[in-house]
Amino acid sequence: MTTRYDPSARNVLGGELAPCSTRPMSGFFRNGCCETSHEDLGMHTVCAVMTAEFLAFSKAVGNDLSTPLPEAQFPGLKPGDRWCLCAPRWKEALDAGAAPKVVLEATHEETLAIVPLGVLKDHAVEA
Repeated sequence: MTTRYDPSARNVLGGELAPCSTRPMSGFFRNGCCETSHEDLGMHTVCAVMTAEFLAFSKAVGNDLSTPLPEAQFPGLKPGDRWCLCAPRWKEALDAGAAPKVVLEATHEETLAIVPLGVLKDHAVEA
């Protein structure tokens, strides 16, 4: 069961924001949804499907998402896992040719301030 931070949050398509991942538990609020608020300085709004290429890119730029951190209840990510990425990091990966696919129904509308909808649609997967 997902407890929403903001039940009125919308996705980039204008619909209700769908959950991204509860295994592993994702989101800034660790509620499975790519919700955001003024406390979320990283803007964890993009529901992305991890790839080996993106995980290597992220590690190379200083954010190792593949190594488990048990003390933070973080299992480490592997290809195929869904995760709420920071919109600026997703854009950085896009510019480097390493952007993972995106679940539009679970990507928060705030992402559109960083990445145009057409670009997100070009990298979309089915929910």
